[in-house]
Amino acid sequence: MKIRIKGNSVRMRITRSELDRIGTDGEIMERTEFGHATLTYILKVADIDELYATFDNNTITMLVPRSFARQWIDTDRVGFENYMNLDNGKKLFLLIEKDFKCLDETHEDQTDNFDNPLLVRNQ
Repeated sequence: MKIRIKGNSVRMRITRSELDRIGTDGEIMERTEFGHATLTYILKVADIDELYATFDNNTITMLVPRSFARQWIDTDRVGFENYMNLDNGKKLFLLIEKDFKCLDETHEDQTDNFDNPLLVRNQ
């Protein structure tokens, strides 16, 4: 799972095996260690109506509705998004999506990524 944070937005990208684990276990988790502290990020299926996120104890938890997860697993749907209302009147943009293989050269292992629809279409 990859996480991208920019301004008031959080995006998580999920590989094939991680999406399978969401289907069987209901959640996936990653950790990034900074030596003195660890950032944990979790994607978890929940009985809610829209994407929702929390940040507590150095942990970002993104909750995905059970109906979204099922559709995500069973179809070609790429992902889901939501503008979550915050108590201060602002919004936090949330996005979860399947992680596609890059079209350009990269040194990152992409064997578990989803086939890029643009690449498949151009063959």
